[in-house]
Amino acid sequence: MTMLAGLTPRHFLWEVRDRIAVIRLNRPERKNPLTFDSYAELRDLFRALPYAEDVDVVVLAPNGGNFCSGGDVHEIIGPLVGRDMKGLLAFTRMTGDLVKAMIGCGKPVIAAVDGICVGAGAILAMASDLRIATPAAKTAFLFTRVGLAGCDMGACAMLPRIIGQGRAADLLYTGRTMSADEGAAWGFYNALHAPEALEAEAMALAGRIAAGPCFAHGITKTQLNQEWNMGLDQAIEAEAQAQAICMQTEDFARAYRAFVAKERPVFEGN
Repeated sequence: MTMLAGLTPRHFLWEVRDRIAVIRLNRPERKNPLTFDSYAELRDLFRALPYAEDVDVVVLAPNGGNFCSGGDVHEIIGPLVGRDMKGLLAFTRMTGDLVKAMIGCGKPVIAAVDGICVGAGAILAMASDLRIATPAAKTAFLFTRVGLAGCDMGACAMLPRIIGQGRAADLLYTGRTMSADEGAAWGFYNALHAPEALEAEAMALAGRIAAGPCFAHGITKTQLNQEWNMGLDQAIEAEAQAQAICMQTEDFARAYRAFVAKERPVFEGN
């Protein structure tokens, strides 16, 4: 059994409440940029989450009115200019590993976005399962603005699946800001909430998910991501096998007994 509630990370804030983990980048004076160390520490955290039995849902929360301003200009972009190809590839693979760790963590991830959400911050939101925001959220995939391609950390694969190919191409070629209203209309954001209500809404959503059959939620997350690479016949067969596994859980039996008793099921995640 792996317990993460007592984790003391160095590069972000972390707490667990009612089996919901809350993560905040902790440089609000700079709008919460990422550094080499915070990238790596987040990657390692998400890699550990599949084995954490005290966490059912993860919320990525803002800090100081902003979500994340991307890679730190002075601590990441400056040093990268001087790296050789081997060092550059080590960095880009490490950042991509964070996205892969988020996808593979087995827990639903909710991004609660306020203020600035750009560059790698926009990728963190994109790689989450659900996204909510305030009307002040400003989301931009800024890579072309620093002379790079829009294909960063899986953006060319994932963003078109969320908002469509043409809209993704617009954002990835121009690096322009997507307003909160655009993000909601395009399906990037599931809902918009007032700034003072954002975190309560995120925790309420996380609580509803955590109260459900969490083993089965992990199966849902796996299938949502693995079925990108399947044909329809493969997907239907994979879901048949996945659902048969879920039918062996105690939560499935609990739900049946509750239905018979005309009660609401109380799931325990096993």
